[in-house]
Amino acid sequence: MSRVLGIFGRIGLWGVCLLLAACASQPRELNAIYARSAQYHGPERNPIIVIPGILGSVLVEDETDRTVWGAFKRKTADPRTEEGTRLLALPIAAETPLSELRDGVRPDGVLDEIRLNLLGIPVAIRAYVGILTMLGAGGYTDQAFGLNGIDYGEEHFTCYQFDYDWRRDNVENAQRLSAFIAARRAELQTEYKTLYGIENADIKFDIVAHSMGGLLTRYYMRYGDADLPQDGTLPALTWVGAEMVERVVLVGTPNAGAGEAFEQLLNGYDPGKPVLPHYPAPVLGTYPSVYQLLPRPRHQRVVFEGREETPVGDLYDSALWEQYGWGLAARSKEASEFLETALPEIETAEERRRIATGFQATALTRARQFHAAIDQPATLPDGVDLYLFAGDLEDTVDRVEINPRTGKGRVKTRAPGDGTVVRYSALMDERTGGDWSPYLVSPIDWTDVNFIPADHIGLTSDPSFANNVLYLLLEEARD
Repeated sequence: MSRVLGIFGRIGLWGVCLLLAACASQPRELNAIYARSAQYHGPERNPIIVIPGILGSVLVEDETDRTVWGAFKRKTADPRTEEGTRLLALPIAAETPLSELRDGVRPDGVLDEIRLNLLGIPVAIRAYVGILTMLGAGGYTDQAFGLNGIDYGEEHFTCYQFDYDWRRDNVENAQRLSAFIAARRAELQTEYKTLYGIENADIKFDIVAHSMGGLLTRYYMRYGDADLPQDGTLPALTWVGAEMVERVVLVGTPNAGAGEAFEQLLNGYDPGKPVLPHYPAPVLGTYPSVYQLLPRPRHQRVVFEGREETPVGDLYDSALWEQYGWGLAARSKEASEFLETALPEIETAEERRRIATGFQATALTRARQFHAAIDQPATLPDGVDLYLFAGDLEDTVDRVEINPRTGKGRVKTRAPGDGTVVRYSALMDERTGGDWSPYLVSPIDWTDVNFIPADHIGLTSDPSFANNVLYLLLEEARD
């Protein structure tokens, strides 16, 4: 199946089109099942927040309103050009906090459709419309746009889309989610006072988060808007964000990272379609979020060629990246040309490379700390449920092997998953790369786990997924 920018965005161009007929009939069937529940809008019915994964939010340039990501046509940012590179890449600097490296690009809504221009013919491919349509069948009225064909009555909207700049640090986006939830809660408290006469209603939210969206959701639940401490320690595990939520559904989340992210930081991504350009590894290397998708070193997913049982070492160690010329530390022509574009004011190639490797070291250190924060074993607070929906019938990148002489990497083995996230990563199965036991060992306190025979994006529009999630949101009894 072909893919649209596969860091984690496995969206089959033709496969999704074939799913549209099924998606179109799904709301009517689900509405028949959940019609009565969908019409109920009492104060105990939680509003819901949809959080997309990496690539799942539209990005636009502030100054011009030009689409940087989300529409593939002539005026869209093209990484093959200097202008496109500057728009798509984040700023880099050595010894500077990632939060201070900002550009003029902002998120502009959840990517409900991918707009292509294929051989001169405009084509729209549904992306997160599957989740939004499902929620519409459950009576959740979307804030950004109402879904037609469902009688919502006169109630206020009950579904929110949380968009974010998926290139940036996941902790930063978790902090943004914290502010977003606080603002929505304040708005709804005013609404509940008008509708139900309730002063300062104790409003809680349900969340459906896809792919990387699940990682920032898990951080938010544990730490709220707390940053990672500058001394490298972990923030206090307060579960302050969990006080604002009741039921969380993670869909295809790479809780233990993915070998594909590492491989593409080395090699870039070539979609293999004439309408989609090659995305160079150095551009991807400016995204802190992608380093936070690396597989855990303890799971031994990156090994030396010909030595399957010999892991390369600590993937967070910037010296290892410099030794093998990975990511922004590459000495390739592609990397050199990128740095000339990204750092035009810097005169020498060696100084540009010093800045790039310094930035990469900061991103890797941040990834280590972020992983440690979300990997701490912890029991969910009372009254909070955490569900996982994952795919496990598609061949998915498992191990990456490294040529010890050249440092080049390639996919070595594949394992069951959803085509993007392997099964054990979604589960955060600590038996991976270690001692086997007959039962799951995970630091995540799952309330329940469900496996769906679909790929990474297909999970969000699968009828079984939709049916089960609507049951969890609408009908399953709560504490």
